[in-house]
Amino acid sequence: MNADALVLTGPRTLERRAFPLPDLTPDSARLRIEACGLCGTDHEQYSGHLPAAFSFIPGHEIVGVVEEVGDAAAARWGVTEGQRVAVEVLRSCRECEPCARGEYRRCVRNGLATMFGFVDADIEPGLWGGYATHLHLPADAMLLPIPDDLDPVLATVFNPLGAGIRWGATIPETDDGDVVVVLGPGIRGLCAAVAAKEAGASFVAMTGLGERDADRLAHASAFGVDLTIDVASDDPAVALKRATGGLADVVVDVTAKAPSAFAQGVALARPGGTMVVAGTRGGGGAPSFEPDHVVYKELRVIGSLGVDYPAYQAAIDLLTTRRWPFEQLSRQVVGFDELPQLLDVMSGTDTTATPPLHGVVVPPT
Repeated sequence: MNADALVLTGPRTLERRAFPLPDLTPDSARLRIEACGLCGTDHEQYSGHLPAAFSFIPGHEIVGVVEEVGDAAAARWGVTEGQRVAVEVLRSCRECEPCARGEYRRCVRNGLATMFGFVDADIEPGLWGGYATHLHLPADAMLLPIPDDLDPVLATVFNPLGAGIRWGATIPETDDGDVVVVLGPGIRGLCAAVAAKEAGASFVAMTGLGERDADRLAHASAFGVDLTIDVASDDPAVALKRATGGLADVVVDVTAKAPSAFAQGVALARPGGTMVVAGTRGGGGAPSFEPDHVVYKELRVIGSLGVDYPAYQAAIDLLTTRRWPFEQLSRQVVGFDELPQLLDVMSGTDTTATPPLHGVVVPPT
């Protein structure tokens, strides 16, 4: 029996391939993928903005059913065959010093080199990404149980919501009464706004840029945003002062390819405030940024590359409450054949269509 997969062999080139399903060991498992969410990394990989020297199966926001699992793996993960799970992007050896400290993102055996969705397809068994019918789960994978009543497409929100929780609440230690500003109205920005409100923030503002973000800002109030600011027509710091009488306790920058946002974030933060710079910037430096402003304000600026297991678990728990209308996000669900077109829209290569907030690929059954 073979798995069906899409392999990215070069910019905008996805090739459909069959991969033999590997024999399992007591320490491994096989996942039947039900859905894989798409994030900025996906379309940056597809467009060539994030190149690789090898071919690979993309996709890392993975939800599926444990199809077969070894006895040792089942005991370690606490899962059974037929159970729906989400897959953590990174892997943990569970033995090195960083893993023992809970910092498995810095695992000496793994790290970015083995993250799901970005591993050489020539490394056996090749099934290392979400654009496939099956995923190989080695011993150092990490799984999160998904309730049976949570739809797998919706469950892929565990990834951006986990990011929002870590970036918008955990890292900045958002507290009751805080004023929070989120830069960027994508799905991770909305999730950061939700996380801030869940943490007790009394006021959340969100920025966007011009016509491209107008629709997203229009829907932001449903996700806890009290004020939306179009930075193409309004100075965000002035707008925030006008609304609240002051500046932000916490600023969360989740923008991509928007280098000027960093300087805006520094201007929005109050003296002694916290600014979280999340994800990658996409290059371009930080125009208009004056480092002395960080000094004068004594800002706490924290970079965050990824998420962690506790944040993902908190995201799944929050999704199951259905307190927030994640089902109503603008969402496009596609199969393998339609995926390239959706990635072109999300990357901006195709400007004839409006990109959805949430893109999901569902493999063939």
